[in-house]
Amino acid sequence: MARVRLNVAERREELLRAAVTQIEARGVTAVRIADVAADLGVSNALVLYHFTTKEKLVAEAFAYAAESDLAHLRKLLGRRTSAVRRLRAAVRWYAPTGQAKGWRLWIEGWAVSLREPALREVAGDLDQQWKAELTAVIAQGAAAGEFPCPDPAAAAWRLTAFLDGLAVQMTSYSGSLSRAAMLEWADAALARELGLPADHPG
Repeated sequence: MARVRLNVAERREELLRAAVTQIEARGVTAVRIADVAADLGVSNALVLYHFTTKEKLVAEAFAYAAESDLAHLRKLLGRRTSAVRRLRAAVRWYAPTGQAKGWRLWIEGWAVSLREPALREVAGDLDQQWKAELTAVIAQGAAAGEFPCPDPAAAAWRLTAFLDGLAVQMTSYSGSLSRAAMLEWADAALARELGLPADHPG
């Protein structure tokens, strides 16, 4: 059966989706251009035509997956409700036992970015965007008098560092902590950063 002809943007997106799938299955260091090509039934040359090197493909695949989660975070934080409710929804979604995709991909990205400047630049930029989005909503809530947070940027950094650390543990050692405990800790961490009692209704 003949393959449907795709325009350049559609083809690139198809290749990026396949690359994400292969990276999640094999890991960044083990995945090959040939794996991505075979997944779609196309030639290695076609993949290289669009991305020129494996390093560029990996960096763009990482950005593609992470930007999807970033878009969802912005949607949650853009809701018309209190800052506390928006932040709680975002933290519960972002937590390792929530529905955010790509924790395995992020962990792979962190490890490989120690040696790959292109991936390090992409991962660093996306990480800063996550923190900036959280900082903005924390600042809004503090300005509106919802909670007494004197340093929204520091709170966002500490909160994401806590969740990232838990993600490494939960992804590496599956089943080591229950979902209920994980979400309870995430809620408690958010309450601490906002200067709220742990049982605050939001």
